[in-house]
Amino acid sequence: MLIGTLVTIAAFVPIGFAKSSAGEYTFSIFSVVAISLIVSWLVAVVFGPLLGKALLKPPKQQETEAKPGKLVLRYSSFLQAAIRMKWLTIGLTLAAFVAALYLSSHVSRQFFPSSDRPELTVDLTLRQNASIFATEQEVKRLEEILKTDPDVDHFSSYVGRGAIRFILTLDVQLANPFFGQFVVVTKDLEARERLRVKLEKVLAEQFPGVVSRVSPLELGPPVGWPLQYRVSGPDKDEVRRLSLELANVVGADARTRHVHFDWMEPARQLRVKINQDQARQLGVSSAAIAGVLNAAISGTPVTQVRDDIYLVNAVVRAADGERASFQTLASLQVPTPSGRMVPLQQFATFVEAQEFPVVWRRDRVPTLTVRADVNPGVLPDDVVSALTPKIAEFGARLPKPYKVETGGLFEESQISQASVFAVVPLMIVLMLLAMMVMLVSFRRLAMVMAILPLGLIGVVLSLLLFNRPLGFVAILGILALIGMIAKNAVILIVSIEEERASGLAVRDAVLTCATNRFRPMMLAAMSTVLGLLPIAPTVFWGPMAFAIMGGLLVATLLTLVFLPTVYMAVFGNEKTPPADAAKQSS
Repeated sequence: MLIGTLVTIAAFVPIGFAKSSAGEYTFSIFSVVAISLIVSWLVAVVFGPLLGKALLKPPKQQETEAKPGKLVLRYSSFLQAAIRMKWLTIGLTLAAFVAALYLSSHVSRQFFPSSDRPELTVDLTLRQNASIFATEQEVKRLEEILKTDPDVDHFSSYVGRGAIRFILTLDVQLANPFFGQFVVVTKDLEARERLRVKLEKVLAEQFPGVVSRVSPLELGPPVGWPLQYRVSGPDKDEVRRLSLELANVVGADARTRHVHFDWMEPARQLRVKINQDQARQLGVSSAAIAGVLNAAISGTPVTQVRDDIYLVNAVVRAADGERASFQTLASLQVPTPSGRMVPLQQFATFVEAQEFPVVWRRDRVPTLTVRADVNPGVLPDDVVSALTPKIAEFGARLPKPYKVETGGLFEESQISQASVFAVVPLMIVLMLLAMMVMLVSFRRLAMVMAILPLGLIGVVLSLLLFNRPLGFVAILGILALIGMIAKNAVILIVSIEEERASGLAVRDAVLTCATNRFRPMMLAAMSTVLGLLPIAPTVFWGPMAFAIMGGLLVATLLTLVFLPTVYMAVFGNEKTPPADAAKQSS
């Protein structure tokens, strides 16, 4: 029992030691399972016997031995037939495993599902040269619409920044004057979906100049736009041109929508060119000119006003009419060291130009991200899989050193899964060490390892039958399932070895142990399934529950049929009990 407990805990090691953002959400699974399994083992070997001693009474003497039930008799008959046709049994099992591998490609993929909370986040992104006043105006327009909607319970709006992190999975936005965000709390989930449809229609019709996104909260690491493709290269104009081509590739898929860029539009710039020779003749420095321009356009703090515990700057600047035209700025008076005032146009000229207000870089290289959403009811992983060959073809045509990379949900999923699989070798080593303590044989260990992947048959069937996606949490369930299967296999093989050591022939030991273990193993599997039923309908834990339930049921049946058959195929011709064989080999 202790070895079985340690094997099960070892299966959860990748969950507990995954070094990724997704590991933050799942570490509690490892800690809770490890502590509860150790405590339950102590209860089983200490408190259980004491309780049995206090409550159980000796059974009455029976003249005849109790007969097994009909179900056990049917299982025994079926097992004998499977052992007689052992190669057919092994072949059918392997065929079922191969079929499961094929069907696994038809299981939908999903990194983390959306939250089942009633909140919606609404992002409004204007042109990147838009002022905060323009953003405020658009936010107020949407506020008037939300105030009259019957599905809205309450909401909060933010201008020039996003909401503070009120939940760990919130995709926090950078503060920018062209960005606004709403957090809308609806009355229930049905109201959330109704409001989502209405808002998407309103934003498309009444806010055509705004890049908007209406989305529920996320349950996994915050990603934002699910589809993201990064184009990198040294020249910004060429990166911009290539990104436009890539956007056409992404938008060609009918399942994508709202294709846009994290930076793209150039903005008008007003540049002031100073004739330094004339400025020096007048004794005017560039710092003095910059101070005058800043005071007129941006403003200069002259004092502070206290508002409760805050100090607010009082800024003095020119009126809007005095800083809205070139002529006004050209006549701006600049003081000279002699005390005279000189108009700015005497030694400066104004030139209009275009410039990107925001340029994102990765590793100091300009990088433009093509972002998109998917239609309702479509999983982003399915769209990414369909676009992968087209993106690869597009990337192959790019001149060096330009390149395209896939980001978004796909990248975060790859990082999270890699962090889990990086710890899998440690899990395997710990499980092998624990099992070798009990099995003391590479052949018996190989039989246990052969049964472990067969749980995939039940996992694939359950996910397909109940239309559940294979995501990060479901993968954690599969890893946990490995420990449960290994525990049952070790217990069954050890029981067979004990019966053989007591003098039974191989066939008799296999049939006796398998029949005796049938009821407790099936009851343990059924109790696990019943324990997982309450979380099966949930959005977050549902895929993991279905993966464990289906995999454990099928794996338990295979442990009771396939494993005894394999044991007979390996050890069926041996006549010497294990203990005697060990003495002879020594």
